[in-house]
Amino acid sequence: MLRALRNVLRPSENRSLARALSRLGWIGFWMQIAIGAVPLALITYAVLFGTARAAGTRSGFPLIQYLTVVSLLVLAFTAVWFYRYTSLSVRLADPSRRPTAFSVQRTVLTGVMASTLGIAFSMLVLFFEVAQLWIYFLRAPQAGVPVIQTTAGQASWVSAADILHLLALLLSMFIEVAVLIIGLWLLLRAMTPSTEFPHVGDEDP
Repeated sequence: MLRALRNVLRPSENRSLARALSRLGWIGFWMQIAIGAVPLALITYAVLFGTARAAGTRSGFPLIQYLTVVSLLVLAFTAVWFYRYTSLSVRLADPSRRPTAFSVQRTVLTGVMASTLGIAFSMLVLFFEVAQLWIYFLRAPQAGVPVIQTTAGQASWVSAADILHLLALLLSMFIEVAVLIIGLWLLLRAMTPSTEFPHVGDEDP
């Protein structure tokens, strides 16, 4: 059944893997640079000016901050990895410098695994952030829109920055899912025949 599915999805052998790596590598790289800059700017602002926040605003859970930083680091790694795809396409186009098919597949698989890891970290951050906001709202007086917390001593409140942080997390999730889809397509492309590797997969059972 796997062979039949691959035969349906398999592109013609005159398709260039180097061209696919170059085109999708640049697309994935600039997508991550453009959208990833938004949560990166928010995290930088929180680190530089976090100590100057107004008294009473909701303090973030430290684990959320650590997971967010790790998620951004993974996003930076995948951006660098997609840039590596563009240089790999140049090597593929040169027969004297062409790596093996297994090496190309392993490189693309590493990018797919990194994207999957980034999605997992983003999901954890979203889960903890939403759970913390839910608990915060439960503790506050149930008065509809007002979210001022006065039941535990000093008053505190949820600000627009909290919603902006959730928006940044959703943007990160969006770009990571898009990058994973591109990576999976490149992995499929690397496992099918091309002008560089016309016999890839023929030896599979």
